[in-house]
Amino acid sequence: MIKLEGNLELAASKAGMDAKTARKYRRLGRLPSELEIGDRWRTRPDPFVEVWEAIRGLLENSPGLGAKTIFDHLQRVYPGRFQDGQLRTLQRKVKQWRATEGPSREVFFSHHHHPRRLCASDFTHMEELGVTIQGQSFPHLIYHFVLTYSNREAGTVCFSESFESLSEGLQNALWELGKVPARHRTDRLSTAVNNTVRPAEFTDRYEGLIRYYGLTAEKIQAGHGNENGDVEQRHHRFKRAVDQEQLLRGSRDFASVDAYRSFLQALFTRLNAGRRQRLAEEMAVMRELPERRMESAKRERVKVDSGSLIYVDRNVYLVPSRLIGEVVEARLTMDRVEVWYGQRKVAEMLRLRGRCKHRVDYRHIIDWLVRKPGAFENYRYRDELYPTSRFRMAYDALEEQHGPRAGKEYLRILELAAKESESKVDEALCTLLHHPDEPISAEHVASLLGVASSASRRDVKIAAIDLSIFDRLYTEVVQ
Repeated sequence: MIKLEGNLELAASKAGMDAKTARKYRRLGRLPSELEIGDRWRTRPDPFVEVWEAIRGLLENSPGLGAKTIFDHLQRVYPGRFQDGQLRTLQRKVKQWRATEGPSREVFFSHHHHPRRLCASDFTHMEELGVTIQGQSFPHLIYHFVLTYSNREAGTVCFSESFESLSEGLQNALWELGKVPARHRTDRLSTAVNNTVRPAEFTDRYEGLIRYYGLTAEKIQAGHGNENGDVEQRHHRFKRAVDQEQLLRGSRDFASVDAYRSFLQALFTRLNAGRRQRLAEEMAVMRELPERRMESAKRERVKVDSGSLIYVDRNVYLVPSRLIGEVVEARLTMDRVEVWYGQRKVAEMLRLRGRCKHRVDYRHIIDWLVRKPGAFENYRYRDELYPTSRFRMAYDALEEQHGPRAGKEYLRILELAAKESESKVDEALCTLLHHPDEPISAEHVASLLGVASSASRRDVKIAAIDLSIFDRLYTEVVQ
């Protein structure tokens, strides 16, 4: 039964239209859908009628041409004929042509996801969010893992697209979940493969990881990121959530990397809170985890050269000089390089990102640099021997004071940093640099630290030998 309103204004209000419009339709006696739509919107002649065939030819030959590009072309071909305000008219005509005569567009088919069947993962860069650690920029990525049915997600902070990052991130997600789905979908992993010395090695290690967890690996087609759309969409929403949480806490700075990881973990917990029901459906049909995690580290046996250097994954690392000539095992994890000798870890350093880079810790070689100060001047990695900017400023001041002997004095200061405290030596140098009347020296730095300098510890005074005791000894022996 249809209820009719007796008041036209009231009926128009309920229909969401103006009363004047309602009177027009009542006067015509026809519904809006029954009226023909003509070109009544046009109030002036079409300025592109005469050149439309040429425009159509351009679009048919190159369907990807934008209306703005075509308009700029027309202004060049017909100077003064088309004004900037006519661009919108051309854009409407091109849009209509694409919808009625243009090429067909790619169709994206929505999928129906089933419990346990699929998980997807990808790396996403986080630089745009401006995260800092103690005021310093923190460039990093998130390995992002998503169950496509329940949308449960997890993430691991990493620093490069490598197998170690992928393995650590995937295993973190699976062990946090407590179960294993059937399939794992990724993009082509081109960046991670290219970061490997031997691409075939990456493939073998990835297949081994997938096989260990009983997963079936899937990869999308090259250039078709939409095929991994679940995780791509979660990238956007996750980063937006991170941005909002940072605005809420009033700062993008964190005290440490661990504090930032805790912040992300708490965020993931809140995001996953509303997905428990669908997750329970998945958990009921997923497989159990294996007994233990698979090792993610890559192992390489390398020899320490005469410069106390090892070459690992196309980068250079300095190790303790006592290992020179020995063959050691380098274990590359997601963010660190561990050096093992005789089943014992003897050194550990942050893993370098990229290729042809070096990490030199002056503490490993300072004893020999002090003994061979002449090597400092032309040392290949000399820039690494300035731990902070104040050390560099101190060396420049020493050059002005001592000239060629500056290197020897600076190395004594660096030795204090290695054996006492780098931060305390840095503070002492800051004090001396702010008092130009006090010369910078190892003695001054040591006094500010309240310790004896290396030079005073080495100055051993030997009393003169009385050679007459040998004559007496000889006489006694002969007698």
